[in-house]
Parts: sequence; C-alpha cells; structure tokens
Amino acid sequence: MLRSTERFSSRVENYARYRPGYSPTAIELLRERCGLVPGAPVADVGSGTGLLTEALLAGGAEVFAIEPNAGMRAAAEARLGGSAGFHSVPGTAEATTLADASVDLLTAGQAFHWFEPAAARAEALRILRRGGWAALLWNEHPPQGSAFLGDYDALLRRHASEYERIRASRADEASMREFFGGAMQLATFPNPQRYDLEGLIGRLMSSSYAPEEGHPEHAPLLAGLRALFQRHEQNGEVVFPYETRVYFAQLTRAGAP
Repeated sequence: MLRSTERFSSRVENYARYRPGYSPTAIELLRERCGLVPGAPVADVGSGTGLLTEALLAGGAEVFAIEPNAGMRAAAEARLGGSAGFHSVPGTAEATTLADASVDLLTAGQAFHWFEPAAARAEALRILRRGGWAALLWNEHPPQGSAFLGDYDALLRRHASEYERIRASRADEASMREFFGGAMQLATFPNPQRYDLEGLIGRLMSSSYAPEEGHPEHAPLLAGLRALFQRHEQNGEVVFPYETRVYFAQLTRAGAP
C-alpha cells in the first residue's frame, strides 16, 4: 500500500489534464462568506496540481499551496509559477510549515479524506487567525446519478479493489465535523463535465484506486470503459454529472466565543 502522500506520483499528468475544476459559484461563496478577498492569505492544503489554487489566485488572494507530493507540486509550479501571490510549499495538512496565525482562510479541494482529522484541525487552528474560516470542497456525483454513472460505478466495483473503500471515505461528514469542531454549513452547486474517450480514460487513470498498466485488472478495466463509452456517448462525448460541494465554518477552539 502506498502512503497517501505518494499515491498520485504516477498519475500527475492525468490529474492535471483531466480532473474537473470547481464550480465558479462555489468560489463566489468563498468570497461572500469565507473571507476570500483580494490580498487575503489562504492556505490551500493538499493543493495537488493547483486546480483550486488557480481559482483562489484569480480572486486576488495570496495562496500558500501546501502539497507533500513532489510531482504534484512541480505540476502546480509549472502551471502557476508566474502568478502573483502564488507560493508553493512542501508540507502536509498536519504540518503545513506556515507561521502561527498567518492565514485568513484554509481550503482543501478533493483532499480531506487523506488527512488525519484531529491533527489537521490542530494545525488549522494554529495557522488560522482569530475568526478565520475553513472550507472543504469536493466534486462528487449527485445522488440521482445517471445511467452512465451506474454503469461506471459497476465497472469500478468489478476491477478496482480499492474503489469502494476510497469512495466511502470521501466527503465523510463525521470526519469533517471532527475537523470543524461540530457545526458546519454545506452549499452545493452543479458542475457537469464532458469527456471524449481520451478524456474519460485520463479521468479514470487520475484516480488513486484505478489499476495501472501491469496490474492484471488494468486491461479489463480499460476494455470495459471503452465499451461503456460506446454505449453512452452522444456526439463523441459522455457527461459526468458532478456537483461541487462546499463544507465550511469558522474554526474556533472548544469553549471559545
């Protein structure tokens, strides 16, 4: 089993090219409710290849992109290195290396399930200024799903042994409540994505649970994915009906006003 900080080392290119960004309306929520204003210092934890970081920078924030994986960090630096306010930082959610009370907002996009909630909370409380906010963002499939998603889910259950465990750990509300210290708010925004066959394969292979080349399930998985695409494509594309979910709250210590 790879450590969580190493799981994406071989998937960086697919992750950077094919993972969806976050709904612009979700970023607007951060501006309206969570202190994402021009010049605000933000810690984007588990920042990966910079998908969320890029949106935060577009709002004028000064962003400290905290990422433990060297390959992912290098991809973000190549993508965003010339952007004003961008700082690439080798660190983890539990040890960001940032100074005490140095940021107004802490974000994590599609990364919280790799964190240790209690230690990540302690670190967030250390680096956030008084009254600071935290927001955990996810691109997830909506509850109603679709015929395509039903077949896609069944395919992964057959060929990706880790799929069920990792899927169940994402957007786990109990862990997020532990991190926030109890109360949290949720806002949800549609964020559908369209993929041609190359994009669909790239999106799948960006996932940590997808068997890679050399694994006995890799070839059957891709064969099934191509057949699935042929069944569901319209005009050469399939639709992933994602929604962006934002869980957010001000972080306060127990008993603090």
